[in-house]
Amino acid sequence: MDETEHPADANTAGAGILAGLPVRALDLTLTRSAIRMKHSHSWSIDKVNSFHDLVICLSGQGVYLLGDQHVSLTPGMAMLIPAGTRFQGRNPDPDLLYTGLAQHFRLDLFGRHDFLARLHLRQVVTLSRWPMLEPLVRHYRATAPASSVTMSMHHAFMVILNEFIEDAFLDWRDTQDATLDQSEGLSMAVMIAAARIAAEPLQAGLAEQVVRDAPYSDVYFRREFRRRLGATPAKYQEFKRMEIGMQLLEAGKGVSETATRLGFADVYYFSRLFKRHIGTSPRGWKNQVRLRRDGHWPRGQEDGEILYPLRPPPIHSPTGAPE
Repeated sequence: MDETEHPADANTAGAGILAGLPVRALDLTLTRSAIRMKHSHSWSIDKVNSFHDLVICLSGQGVYLLGDQHVSLTPGMAMLIPAGTRFQGRNPDPDLLYTGLAQHFRLDLFGRHDFLARLHLRQVVTLSRWPMLEPLVRHYRATAPASSVTMSMHHAFMVILNEFIEDAFLDWRDTQDATLDQSEGLSMAVMIAAARIAAEPLQAGLAEQVVRDAPYSDVYFRREFRRRLGATPAKYQEFKRMEIGMQLLEAGKGVSETATRLGFADVYYFSRLFKRHIGTSPRGWKNQVRLRRDGHWPRGQEDGEILYPLRPPPIHSPTGAPE
C-alpha cells in the first residue's frame, strides 16, 4: 500500500471551513458601528435584532437567555445571536463590570442569500485561539468610530468572524434550497465540497465522499467541480495534502517525517506525487525555501501569482533572448 491506514496527525490541520469558498462569493456588511459593551450590575436587555449579532466577552460575565438556551459568557467566549432571535441579558456581578464587543452584521452568499443559514453552528463557543485574537478584538473595540463603519473594520471583523465560524462549525446544511437558482445551487455544492476537502485533506476517501454527498450525478458533479477549480475532487485533495507537506518541509521537517505525517508509507511515492503537483521534489522545495530566506526568489516567484506545478525558467540564448 502507498498510504498508511490512519494518515491524520494531531499537529497537522487543514485550511479551514471557508477555505474552498471564493472571496467574491461572500459579502460582509456591518450594519452599524461596533458596540463597546461596558455594563454594570444594573444593566439588562430584552430585544430582537434585525441582523446577526456577534458578542464577545472581554471581562466580567454576561448571563443571557437566548431563545430557550441559558448562556453564561466569560472572557474569551463568543455568542452568535441570529437575526430575529429574542435574547435577554444581564450582569450578575454587583462588583465587576461586564465588558466586551458586539457587532451587528450580514454575511451574504452571491449577494442575496444569508450564508450563515447554510451552516449548522454552535451559538456559543470558547474561542480556541483567544491569545492571538484578544489583542485584535480589543483594538477593534477601541478604534471603531462611534457612528460609522470603516474599511479596516470590515477586514478586521472578517478575521474575527472567521475564527468564530471555525470554532462553531458543526456541519453544512442541505444545499438543495429552493431559494438558489440552478447555477447558484451547483456553485454552492462545489464550494461546500471544496471547503470540506480543504478543511480535512488528510481524511482518507473524502474526495469520493463529497461526490456521493452532492445532489448531482457523480460524473456531472466531477466535471463541474473540475471546470470551476481546475482539478477533480481527488486531485484537489491530493494538492491540499501537498500544501500541508510544503508547510511541514518549510518548518524544517524531513522528507520521511513529512511523508509519514501525510499518511504515506512509501516516501518515494510521496516524493513523486509532490513533484507532480508542486513541480519540484520535496528536497527541491526545501532548497527554494532556503533561497527565499536569503532574499532570492526562484523560478520567477518574485512577481505575480504563483501557479503550481512550478515551471522551470525560460532558457536564454547568448543574445539574451529567451529560446
